[in-house]
Amino acid sequence: MPNHERIYKEHAETYEQLISRQQSLELHLDAIRPYDGLDVVDLGAGTGRLAALMVQRARSVVALDSSPAMLDVLAERLRTAAGDGLANWRTAVADHRNLPLAGRSADMIVAGWTLCYLANSGVRDAKRNLGLMIAEMKRVLRPGGTIVIFETMGTGTEVPNPPGFLLPYYARLTDEYRFSHTWIRTDYEFDSVEQAAELAGFFFGEELAERVRTNGWSRLPECAGIWWLHV
Repeated sequence: MPNHERIYKEHAETYEQLISRQQSLELHLDAIRPYDGLDVVDLGAGTGRLAALMVQRARSVVALDSSPAMLDVLAERLRTAAGDGLANWRTAVADHRNLPLAGRSADMIVAGWTLCYLANSGVRDAKRNLGLMIAEMKRVLRPGGTIVIFETMGTGTEVPNPPGFLLPYYARLTDEYRFSHTWIRTDYEFDSVEQAAELAGFFFGEELAERVRTNGWSRLPECAGIWWLHV
């Protein structure tokens, strides 16, 4: 697999080319909690997959990520998405286990494809990390606030087939922390099979790129899980 940490630091623009091919998550967020007029925090915001979507309707958006390079791309996206004169957003470099935010300062926290890097079974102290992250989110939320977590359930598959090293983390979300859960399709739409293979290979590895070419996929199937909790 490609080195994701390096991608986030050095290839944010190419990452955005991939993510921009994914369908909007707006309807799925609205089904859990409409975010009009809310103060929202986006953890692991990346290049703005969720923040750029939410900034027009939210009261405010704080976008946090560990990669300054990703935040640079995100900031440019938010300047475009928010429009001239709309200054209801800010970005900051942050660790999910120690958020630079005041207690009870947000109504909704979203975390897209990010907690997994600290909570998967291949990481030392994965269980402790997850506990710290959940505790920080609860600290920052106001009473009645909502946490929404998106994570992979498999790329290149039409039904959920998550990597084994993520299963203990997913089980903790539902069994220990009492999150509700469902899954959705988050397919990528590309202009051509070759474009799909190039961008899939860049982030997911050459094995998936070869499957894309073999299957003639310009639409790359993907499944994602959604976990949510009202606190």
